[in-house]
Amino acid sequence: MNQTVRIRRAADGLVIVAPDGAPTVLDAAAEIDVLVLEAAGGHLTWSLLAGQALPAAVLDDVPLAQDWLWAVFGEEVALAVDAGATAELTAAPGLPELVTSARRLGYAHWAARWWPASVLDGIAPLDERLLLDDIAALAEACEMLLDGADEAFDLAELESDRVPQAHGRAEDYALAAGPATTAPHDAMVLARGVGGWDWRRCPPRLLDASEQAVSWEVLRHNGITTISVRAVASPQAHFPPHLRPHALIRTAADSADVALTLAGDAWCAEAPAPDGAESAVHVAIYVPGVGVADDGLGGPEVRQRVRDLAARRLRRASDPADDSADAPLLAEIDAAAADSDF
Repeated sequence: MNQTVRIRRAADGLVIVAPDGAPTVLDAAAEIDVLVLEAAGGHLTWSLLAGQALPAAVLDDVPLAQDWLWAVFGEEVALAVDAGATAELTAAPGLPELVTSARRLGYAHWAARWWPASVLDGIAPLDERLLLDDIAALAEACEMLLDGADEAFDLAELESDRVPQAHGRAEDYALAAGPATTAPHDAMVLARGVGGWDWRRCPPRLLDASEQAVSWEVLRHNGITTISVRAVASPQAHFPPHLRPHALIRTAADSADVALTLAGDAWCAEAPAPDGAESAVHVAIYVPGVGVADDGLGGPEVRQRVRDLAARRLRRASDPADDSADAPLLAEIDAAAADSDF
């Protein structure tokens, strides 16, 4: 786990301790694979897809962070930070097991937000209460690092007063993943398409994470051109009423925004087609006020890498002998066991 880190000072007094190329909370925008953990006196971050083992740290209270800095980065780094130095040093964690637990805790928090549950892609959802158990156990193992900081995590974020829906099977979603509408027999289909959606624009447990989750059709019937949109719902189907997704429909000439309504296993809407819809259409699903659009991050390639990682972890979770530093969480083991019924 020993690795070279750079100690830098930000203009606002923050101290950065990070391996080269590692994401930090000071980045203008974060990819969807970044693990974040609030620690006493700062924040730790890891790149999940890069397999980063040693975190990057941004410190806003150096004296408070000194209680754990030596354990995560080693005594030499801790002393250099305390002395106000700017340096490049080899981090040698004083407590490697704490670093491992911290990363697993960061991953558990990440999974609560970004786990790509998908009936269409066969990625089973994680049980929320088991995930809470994982977070609680890992937080206890990281008590020295957290010192109450991680209590900011809102358990209500996972615990729901809504009645959980039964997890569906892929065949139950066949219609939801198909054409966006059942067109009148004499309607002319001018265009149709299928695609994914930006996970950052919707809260968790709202939509299926597949790149095939969103479908649309442009229809001409009785002299009227309409567009219908369908987005497959999450297999967990947890959402409060105010989190209603919208479809932003854009063409080269015009745009339209329409709210979706849950109908069975999919969010659906039909609206007058904007000008130019018969030529080319782009449909973006989002919840108003959630996320940042069009910043070049969180695209289909990254989303596919996250789905591939989740699928690999579920395959590993079926092996009870896996005791590696990156061993599956209890929630992942449970999901893997239930996968045959998913």
